[in-house]
Amino acid sequence: MRVALVFDDLIQVGGAEKLLLALHELYPTAPIYTSVASEAWLQRCAFLGINLKTSRMQSLPFKLRLNRFYGLLGLHALAFESFNFDEYDVVLSLSARFAHGIITKPGTVHVCYMNSPGRMFWEPWDYFAREGLLAGFLGHKLVALSGVLLAFRRLADYVAAQRVDYFIANALTPQARIAKYYRRSSKVIYPFAAECVAQDCVSAPAVAVEPYFVVVTRLAAWKRVDLAIAACKQVGVKLKIIGAGPDRRRLESVALGAAAGQVEFLGHVSEQTKCLVLGNCQALIMTQKEDFGLTALEAMALGKPVIAYRAGGALETVLEGVTGEFFTAQETSSLAETLVRFKVHSYNPNDCKQQAGKFTKSGFMLAVDEFVKKVYDERYSL
Repeated sequence: MRVALVFDDLIQVGGAEKLLLALHELYPTAPIYTSVASEAWLQRCAFLGINLKTSRMQSLPFKLRLNRFYGLLGLHALAFESFNFDEYDVVLSLSARFAHGIITKPGTVHVCYMNSPGRMFWEPWDYFAREGLLAGFLGHKLVALSGVLLAFRRLADYVAAQRVDYFIANALTPQARIAKYYRRSSKVIYPFAAECVAQDCVSAPAVAVEPYFVVVTRLAAWKRVDLAIAACKQVGVKLKIIGAGPDRRRLESVALGAAAGQVEFLGHVSEQTKCLVLGNCQALIMTQKEDFGLTALEAMALGKPVIAYRAGGALETVLEGVTGEFFTAQETSSLAETLVRFKVHSYNPNDCKQQAGKFTKSGFMLAVDEFVKKVYDERYSL
């Protein structure tokens, strides 16, 4: 069975990229096709022996900085349609925007693992009001002016989704979006908690436990990290923020007025440092509506509870009163009230670890492989 992997773009490091590397472990001879890759990813793939194939977008000027703008213009869609997959029996795309838009011959099985249909097309008011190309200067007004372009992109994305043979959704929220936007059914196969996190923590030097909370996320406005900062300031508790992104400057302004050392921006950190910070916190705070949310599982794998916004994937991973708590509105007051009543000693670390243990890398890889082989056998037995 000749397999190829397809991914939106290799620019940052996050949960989707971890899933991609796991899929490459599952199919180690499979090349990875992507629209554009950063120099860091080019070097990483070369080191790992990955056959990485980029599109003509790799030669575009300012390809990383203008990546989203190019997406609105439809260049990513053209890039993925330009790839030739005639030599493969199965193509497995991992998509949150464009990768599912490839074209395959009738004899090739195209399975798409969908993290979510692209928010920039299907939920533009929420997406652009807080983040991306339009944030910060015209917001909603420019979204309205871009209505024709966005409508065209939605139409093209819908058409592209009809070429996929089988969809896998990473959680119930994306599954509902696939059904609503694409009118397609899908099977849910959950992502996994990073199994290496707990081991990294064991091997790392011990530090004293401190009464602080942690946010681990990309610093993008829609992630609503500002709520965590404002709530922690209001309640008078410490907050450590792991991650980088375009919203950092604004978030630093939100943190102004906090007591010295109360809000700490750690930026990008190593896995070991992330483990140490998570392993010694009171709880992880998740302020955003995630499609799934791997960070919650990473915290629970270290025995730490999660305080999450009551929406999205957190409802499928966090057990209320057992491995964490929810706040009901994306408002400072709602999170602050939850922080006030939160008691870390009410939570058993073993309960958290047991819950995270339900989402394993081996289980993820086995479920994907069984699904791919099943649909492959069905196709070639006809």
